Amino acid sequence: MRADRVFAYGAAAGLLGDLLLGDPRRGHPVSAFGRAAGAVERVLWRDHRGWGALHTAVCVGGAVSLAAVADRSVRTSRIASVALTAAATWSVVGGTSLGREARAIGGALAAEDIKVARERLPHLCGRDPQALDADGIARAVVESVAENTSDAVVGALVWGAAAGVPGLIGFRAVNTLDAMVGHRSVKYRRYGWASARLDDVVGWPGARLTAVLAAVAGSDPRGAVRAWRADAVKHPSPNAGPVEASFAGALGVRLGGTLSYAGRVEHRPVLNGGGRAVEVADIERAVRLSRRVGWLALGVSVAGRLLVNGLRTKGRTS
Repeated sequence: MRADRVFAYGAAAGLLGDLLLGDPRRGHPVSAFGRAAGAVERVLWRDHRGWGALHTAVCVGGAVSLAAVADRSVRTSRIASVALTAAATWSVVGGTSLGREARAIGGALAAEDIKVARERLPHLCGRDPQALDADGIARAVVESVAENTSDAVVGALVWGAAAGVPGLIGFRAVNTLDAMVGHRSVKYRRYGWASARLDDVVGWPGARLTAVLAAVAGSDPRGAVRAWRADAVKHPSPNAGPVEASFAGALGVRLGGTLSYAGRVEHRPVLNGGGRAVEVADIERAVRLSRRVGWLALGVSVAGRLLVNGLRTKGRTS
C-alpha cells in the first residue's frame, strides 16, 4: 500500500478513535515522553541556551528516532502500517479531551459555580484562575480552545501528512517540550529558548491552516479573515495570533486583553475589537468550530499528501 494511503486510512482511524475514546486513561505516550524529558532536564539543566538546545535535541531527536524505527519495522505489512499510524494519531491528537474540558468549565459557569470552574481551568490552560471572574474564565476557555485546536489537532495532522508517524510523534514532542520549558519564567528563560523557537517553527503551518479553516467553517468567514489580517500580528505569539484572531472573527467575539499567569499580569492586544464580549454559550460554539476544523484539517492533509505523491509519481514516469 502506498504511503499516502497508509496515512489517509491510519489518520482517519486515529481521529475517529479520539472522537470515540478521547485520550488514553492510563499509560499515555505523551505523559511517558514528559517523564523522560523531565529526567533529561534533571541531568542537563543549566541556566544557558546551549544546554537547553541540547535538551531539545536529545528529547525530540530521541522521540523521532524511535518513531522512525517503529515505522520502518512495520513497512512490509500494510495492516500493521495503518495500525501504527492510527495509534500514533490517536495518541498525539487531543480534540475530544479538549472539548470535554472546555464543556465541563462551561457547564460549571452555566450553573454559576465559579469555584468549580476555577478548579478545572488549570486542566485547560495556564491562566491564574483566582484572578478571573466568570466572563474572564469564559474568554480564557475560548482562547485556549482556539490555540489548542492548532496545537493538539491540526499541527499534528499537517506534520503527519508531511512525514508520517515520525512527523506525528515529532510534532507532539516539540509541542510538549515547549509546554514544559518554553515559557518565560526565570528558570527557563534561557534553558527553554530553543524549545520555544522550535515550537514556533513547527507550529507555523498548522496555525495558518487552522486560521484558514476556522474562517471556512465559522459563521462569519469575512469577519474571521478581517480579524486575522488586522489583529494577528499584534499577538506576542506568531502562531497563536492568527488562530485566536480567526476564531474571534468567526465567532463574532472579542478576545485578548488583560490576563494573568502565575501572578504575572500581561496586557495583550484585543483581537476582533468590533466583536462582543465572550459569553458562556460561546464555549460550546468554540468547541463545535474546533471539531469542524479538525475534520477539515484531516481532509486537507490527506488531499495534500495524495497530491504530492501523485505529482512525484508523474514526474518519475514522464
